[in-house]
Amino acid sequence: MYRLVIGNRNYSSWSLRAWLAMTAAGIGLDAEVIPLDEPETAARIRAVSPAGRVPVLIDGDLHVWESLAIIEYLAERHPDARLWPAGARARAVARAVASEMHAGFAALRGECPMNIRRKPAPHPAGISPAVADDISRIREIWRETRAGFGAGGPFLFGAFSAADAMFAPVVSRFCTYAVALGPAERAYADAVLDHPGFRRWRADAEAEPWTIAGDEVD
Repeated sequence: MYRLVIGNRNYSSWSLRAWLAMTAAGIGLDAEVIPLDEPETAARIRAVSPAGRVPVLIDGDLHVWESLAIIEYLAERHPDARLWPAGARARAVARAVASEMHAGFAALRGECPMNIRRKPAPHPAGISPAVADDISRIREIWRETRAGFGAGGPFLFGAFSAADAMFAPVVSRFCTYAVALGPAERAYADAVLDHPGFRRWRADAEAEPWTIAGDEVD
């Protein structure tokens, strides 16, 4: 059984990515939550993560940090879990869009933090041009991957994959900040929101007692 150290489910988008990939693939884990923005948070995370960030996968004496690295490690250890699409072309594109998510969209992540408990409503400050550009590109990724590879199911590459886990926090953000979506993107977002793993994460997030200063959840 793996140990996965995560942040608050309500806020930690990177934790959601690793946890959801593992859960959807049926890879067993024990989750340990380190609440964010607490006096002891940094020291507790630093004790298990060289980068001082969550999530961290612990497998014996091996500590793997960064969500995408965790996913790749598990894909090698558990090929039957099919974390990536089976076809070479689909797998290449899935890794490309997952990497783009991992490295990009800083404006969206910075201006629209994940907050699952927040009542859905437009951003009070409005959407900046940089965020609008991020949203446009994400919508394009969803449409193109669904059109090119999604015939076998409701997710980006048909069946749920690591690529969907990487975009799940974006789906949550689009819901939280009431981002307008076209029919294809909305159908995809609804499929992610209805995934049993995501529904479980959301329920646990809503039950958490912790709140970060400045949070608006009503």
